Amino acid sequence: MTDSMRFLMCPPDHYEVDYVINPWMEGNIHKSSRDRAVEQWQKLYYLLKDRAIVDLVEPQPGWPDQVFTANAGLVLGDQVVLSRFLHKERQGEEPYFKRWFEDNGYTVYELPKELPFEGAGDALLDREGRWLWAGYGFRSELDSHAYIAQWLDIEVLSLRLIDERFYHLDTCFCPLSGGYLLYYPPAFDSYSNHLIEMRVPPEKRIALEQVDANNFSCNAVNIGSVVVMNQASDALTEYLTEAGFEIVETPLTEFMKAGGAAKCLTLRVNEPIRAEIHANVPVESRTINMEGHLLDAGIMNRALDLIVESGGSFQVLNFQLGEQRQSISRAEVKVSAPSPEVMEEVMTQLIDLGVVDLPQESHDAHLEPVTQAGVAPQDFYVTTIYPTEVCINQEWVRVQKQRMDAAIAIKETPTERLVRCKLIRDLEVGEKVVVGVEGIRTVRNTDARERSSSSEEFTFMGAGVSSERRVEIVVEQIAWEMRRVRDRGGRVAVTAGPVVIHTGGSEHLSHLIREGYVQALLGGNAIAVHDIEQSLLGTSLGVDMQRGNPVHGGHRHHLRAINAIRGCGSIAKAVDQEVLTKGVMYECVRNHVPFSLAGSIRDDGPLPDTEMDIIKAQQEYARLVEGADMILMLSTMLHSIGVGNMTPAGVKLVCVDINPAVVTKLSDRGSVESVGVVTDVGLFLSLLVQQLEQLTSPYHVAETS
Repeated sequence: MTDSMRFLMCPPDHYEVDYVINPWMEGNIHKSSRDRAVEQWQKLYYLLKDRAIVDLVEPQPGWPDQVFTANAGLVLGDQVVLSRFLHKERQGEEPYFKRWFEDNGYTVYELPKELPFEGAGDALLDREGRWLWAGYGFRSELDSHAYIAQWLDIEVLSLRLIDERFYHLDTCFCPLSGGYLLYYPPAFDSYSNHLIEMRVPPEKRIALEQVDANNFSCNAVNIGSVVVMNQASDALTEYLTEAGFEIVETPLTEFMKAGGAAKCLTLRVNEPIRAEIHANVPVESRTINMEGHLLDAGIMNRALDLIVESGGSFQVLNFQLGEQRQSISRAEVKVSAPSPEVMEEVMTQLIDLGVVDLPQESHDAHLEPVTQAGVAPQDFYVTTIYPTEVCINQEWVRVQKQRMDAAIAIKETPTERLVRCKLIRDLEVGEKVVVGVEGIRTVRNTDARERSSSSEEFTFMGAGVSSERRVEIVVEQIAWEMRRVRDRGGRVAVTAGPVVIHTGGSEHLSHLIREGYVQALLGGNAIAVHDIEQSLLGTSLGVDMQRGNPVHGGHRHHLRAINAIRGCGSIAKAVDQEVLTKGVMYECVRNHVPFSLAGSIRDDGPLPDTEMDIIKAQQEYARLVEGADMILMLSTMLHSIGVGNMTPAGVKLVCVDINPAVVTKLSDRGSVESVGVVTDVGLFLSLLVQQLEQLTSPYHVAETS
């Protein structure tokens, strides 16, 4: 017997699966055998008693899970942090465990009542006593870790659990003597796995396969070189044996029906203290506020879900619900994260939602100089599509030229201060760049709910993908908005791929340009080539557009079209020389609609108008998109994504493609004024022209009078 080890257990006199509070309990209510459970518990009890001291706490009727003493609390030396159970089904155990600890001379610490923490089920000491691994995500809250670190004066490493089957840390994580670790990596998020790998060398990490994880091989009791567990595969047994451990298997299947095994049934109550180890917890907390239609616009739920999904935790400190439908609500929320890196990621995403830090004594943005042209400082803030403000010298300043995936550059002169979004490649020495997330906020309309119900707005837009809804209805609303934009002198930009030509959409897009619905055309070399091929030779990719049949020698037609334009010197000159007399590019030239053709490595020719310098092409795209009220993205994935990235919020986006993945990609930008339509682009353009012709407007009347 090892006198230095002491465990607390509770006889299973009242054990039963009476309810469901974890996935293992599902389907097992009242299906556990009391006799078999007693037999299995006693085998474990005597196995441990042969090797350590085992104390017993008296079981209480009505609390069937009291048998799982690992959840009684967390012990270090003569101190214990008492558990605060998440579920009411276990909360009644707390006073009985508290009495046992007090009767046995422990100093008991109690967490706030609304802060869940489930003891050694979610807090496991490194067997060398160097630090405490603490889990959170299902039963324990991250904010409890700061209390534990302070009370027990130990470094706490926070691990986030993401698989509901492994709801407690001890179900998927088992520190062993000698610095070894038995664990199941898929139970943790990427940050936690990285933290584990940083602290435990690879030769000491024993990653379980799923079969062993499902058998609760991690839910083991380690006494010196002995590891007691429910079951181990041959491979795991061999590995542990080679590492110097003795595996002792004892079936605990009756307790697995409730989601526990050997470790859950025990609590070590004499964990030694290392005097040289002191508190250190990287948990960071910040307080933010949210303002707007938090409930009916879904902002509150999205923000709280985002915090948890990003690896953080939250506490709602204050919530003021708007009294009337038009009233705004306000919330004050404490956000916690296990590290500065995770906190910055959480805060970045909250900023994207329009959530900002509460005012502090100083909340100016952190600025660092650009020391090398085209290179941003480390940890620079990456912009989004939403209007952004930066706090400089205690004053909020609007960022100009808003776009996503850029840096915020500040350039000061004796007469002005320029604050604008700039691509990394365009940064100049002498400018300063915002780093981190302090002093940044995005501006979101709090009346978005009212706008979405207004007949004067783009009402069908909901950042969704429209595949099942009737395309005709969507097209009717798009046509209405395009007519409205044109009549007030607004701008519609179109980015289009060659599929527009292949599907018979050329005549319809030409009509839109001719009738003043398009103010800029963006595309690649291909759309212009195939449009010109059709105009000159009646084919697209060598296929007769009237009959739908390949033409003999037609595979050369696109080269003949390129050659013809190159002979003229440009598309505009081909129109002037009456070589090109119809089509999309012809209408652009005749109606003074600017276009930009961005080249690529696969382009034939290319046309003399195609810009083969991709940097210059991007700059021209950005120039033509600036000030647009609406953008039609027609069957061109790369060009659509590129245009979307340089477009700020507030611009109405319509992405049309037969491939749902393309429209989903654009919808994922998060703009509330975007929609994806999954349909044939030729059909879409045909329906759009039909709808526009059915509309009347002052523009049309003035034109014909």
